[in-house]
Amino acid sequence: MLYYKTYEVSPKHEWIVMIHGLGGSSTIWYKQIKDLRKHFNLLLVELRGHGKSSNRKTKDERYTFAQASKDVVEVMDHLNIKKAHFMGISLGSIVIRNIAYSFPKKVKSMILGGLIIGFNLRSRILITAGNLVKKRIPYMWLYNLFAWIMMPRKQHEESRQLFGREAKRMNQMEFIKWFRITSDVDSNHQEIQNKDLDIPTLCIMGENDYMFLPKVKKEINHTFPGKLIVIKESGHVCNVEAHEHFNEVSLDFIRTSSENQIAG
Repeated sequence: MLYYKTYEVSPKHEWIVMIHGLGGSSTIWYKQIKDLRKHFNLLLVELRGHGKSSNRKTKDERYTFAQASKDVVEVMDHLNIKKAHFMGISLGSIVIRNIAYSFPKKVKSMILGGLIIGFNLRSRILITAGNLVKKRIPYMWLYNLFAWIMMPRKQHEESRQLFGREAKRMNQMEFIKWFRITSDVDSNHQEIQNKDLDIPTLCIMGENDYMFLPKVKKEINHTFPGKLIVIKESGHVCNVEAHEHFNEVSLDFIRTSSENQIAG
């Protein structure tokens, strides 16, 4: 089972399941926990090969989004969490959409930060090049290169450093398994898209997330339903770079989707 951490208010409070991005861990939610734990029980999971789940040995040659979804649901079932709100960033947002597709009764609402639903030409070229050399160079070189390309500005430095520190806890083989999954992002979006999905969905993107924001703007409410909020002067990891705005709109959104009245 995946490593997880919980913050519980009471059995009567609703749950938020929080899923990090590639190379991250539950640590990346440190700017959300204080605000959210006042009103909700929190479940922070660490995906295979990440954080404290990195000691879980598997024989899989590559990972899949379907598999990652089942891993998260397994933790929920273990804790007897029937249904929850979900919050993700980057890779975590992709996993959440797959959970909503395969296990819709588990999902009360979705907050998808830094959502990735496909790649532009530039990023496809980079991924192809990365796949060619991923076994020949230290994985942190490749990870740091992609982090810099996705988050090149000075204001993104905190995000780059945070994810860089967490990624060092992975090993080369685990990174390769997850890197392989990048080639499935476009086809996965095609497979799970559902414009009739009735789960409340909020996409939060940074205006400087130039690799992924344009496609989300184009696709939202065409291939999948949802509300889009774009945070000014923020990049891909908007929960870190603009945490106050991210937390505010997230709480407002969950309040409208909550079964219980939450005090402001």
